[in-house]
Amino acid sequence: MKTPCFRKIELAIPAYWSPEEALAVVDLIDDLRDKIWAHYGLQLQDLIAEQHQPKPRDQPDPTQPELPF
Repeated sequence: MKTPCFRKIELAIPAYWSPEEALAVVDLIDDLRDKIWAHYGLQLQDLIAEQHQPKPRDQPDPTQPELPF
């Protein structure tokens, strides 16, 4: 039995969609993105800017393990 992974969602895209069906899904995703940006735009811009700030050199990188010496 495979252990479930709760950190990701597998999403299979059917290979049998017609071009019209695929375009309808793309349009839906575009509309969803537009509505998310309309509601969260400023917060998303702040978060993106924060994520792209350089890390200060005098602080240890939390993703790196501590060295024993």
